[in-house]
Parts: sequence; C-alpha cells; structure tokens
Amino acid sequence: MSKKVFKALVVEESDNGSFVRSIKKRSVSELPDGEVLIRVFYSSLNYKDALSATGNKGVTRYYPHTPGIDAAGIVKVSTDERFEEGDEVLVTGYNLGMNTSGGFGQYVRVPAAWVVPIPKGMTVSENMMYGTAGFTAALSVYRIMENGTTPDKGQVVVTGATGGVGSLSIAILSKLGYDVVAVTGKVKEHEFLTSLGASKIISREEVDDTSGKLMLSGKWAGGVDTVGGNMLSTIIKETKLWGSVAVCGNVASYELNTNVYPFILRGVTLLGIDSGNCPMPLRRQIWSKLAGEWKVDIIKEIVRECSLDNLNDEIDRILEGKQKGRVLVSLLD
Repeated sequence: MSKKVFKALVVEESDNGSFVRSIKKRSVSELPDGEVLIRVFYSSLNYKDALSATGNKGVTRYYPHTPGIDAAGIVKVSTDERFEEGDEVLVTGYNLGMNTSGGFGQYVRVPAAWVVPIPKGMTVSENMMYGTAGFTAALSVYRIMENGTTPDKGQVVVTGATGGVGSLSIAILSKLGYDVVAVTGKVKEHEFLTSLGASKIISREEVDDTSGKLMLSGKWAGGVDTVGGNMLSTIIKETKLWGSVAVCGNVASYELNTNVYPFILRGVTLLGIDSGNCPMPLRRQIWSKLAGEWKVDIIKEIVRECSLDNLNDEIDRILEGKQKGRVLVSLLD
C-alpha cells in the first residue's frame, strides 16, 4: 500500500513567491503518520480551503501542500481496533488540510482520534454535502438552542446567508420551526434564500449600524453570524433579553468593537463556535442529528458537484465571494 499512487491537488510556492495549484500524482508513502488510512471518495470546498490553496500562511505554514479540511470515504488500513477496512468514515477539522495533507487528495492518513463513523441514515456523498460548513451550522444551532433560544422566543438572524454555513443554518433552523431572517448583499438570491426557509430577507446595511449607540432596540431572539466585524457588533446590540448569538466566521473582519451593556443589561450571550476542535462525543452527536431529525430535505438542491480537475474554478469563485450553497468535490475517478 505504501507504493500506492493517487491524484491530489497540490499547492506549490514558486521562486517568485507566488503559489501555483495543479493536479499531481502522489504516493501514500508521502502521507503523514497516523493510525487510519482512508480512501477519500468525496470532500467539500470551504473558505479555509481556498485560503490554504492561495498560500495563506495563517492557515498552512509549509508548502507543497494538499488542502481540504473535509474528507469522507472508506478505511483502507487501520492499526486502531475501533476501525476496520471498509468502514465508511469522515474526518472534518482538527489539522486536516491545514498542516496535514487534506481531502483534496484521494488518500489521507490521520490519527484515529480524528475519525468519525458516518452515521446511519447518511451516505458518504451526503456527508460531504454538509461537510465542515454543515457541521458548523448545526453546531451553531445546537449551541443557541442549548442556551435557551427556542422557536417561540422570536426571530433568529443569519448573516452571510448564501454561503455554506449561512445557507445550511437557515435550512436547519427553518426545519426546526424557527422564524429565520437572512442577511445578504446579493439581491438576485432572494428566491434561493426563501427556498431554504427564510421568512424575511434584509440587506447588509440593515445590520451595519454606524450610529455609535451603545444599544439598539431588541429585534432578535438569537443569531448565527458568519462574517464578524461591525455586523456582529450590530446584531449583539439588537439582540433581545437573554438572547444568544453564535459566531463562527470572520469573512468581513476578525475585529469586534462592542461594549458590555448588551451583556449586562439584556443578558445576551455570545457563543464562540470552534467546529475544528469540537469534542468527539459532541461531534458524533451533531453528525447523528444531521443524519436524522435535522437532515435537510433541500440539501441536494443547494449543492454543486465538481471533480478534482475542475476545483480550481470553484476556489476562485469562493475567493471572489460568489459561492452559493455548497460545493461537493468528487475524488472517485
């Protein structure tokens, strides 16, 4: 097996400091150490993958490198008794695709502690239709529910609504009976957001307060924020008594300028979502929910499939902010 050759997207740094992406042949023997060797059938494209694919040293320190923070397929070799050859498994998060060769290659080798059996009720391809984005969305919903934000409390706002995390957050929240307000700057995507279950769609400007006020009138029972920056600050100031906001992204900005009043006068809770290092018991619980009662009927309609050979174009699309829904990456050929 160590001589096995497979296809992978490889990002290399050129002599002039630029980064070049190409499909190359790699050997299993080149993969890092780990107890479980997985033949990857599907991956998915996330914003972090696109950053790694462009040479962002904050995501990936060393090149050449194969990105892909998601991978799903079957076990080929395992030295850990919890897994056997042929088991259908997934890996999302941890260090996969960041500083460990990732899911944009047909094989990955990882520690057994990273591996999750694909739950009953979900196929390998369905699993990667969700991927890290779907897992992050579900974890965000789980956390605000755990904190007491139930459907009867009022509207829940979702920013970055057409992206992977945003679109799946809307779909899951809607399935669970929440009244969801979607925030987007893409006027042409209102029909798409309505199909996901959003009851109302508002512009970015409506959650981008520049008045300098310390608090604003309460609108939201809760929120899922994927962008950070002033939008997150505005949503915090607009959240009602005992509401909670899950923050899981920084597409707009990593900075947060706010004040303590929403927290000490309204009891607002800001929930940080770290899907990459989620504890394994909760990780398995969230995946079971996505395979069961939280499974989104519309999932196949919001996914676009591409091959490894066509992945470059999709990476450029997500970097330009043009991605809608999810991109499923097939590594079957």
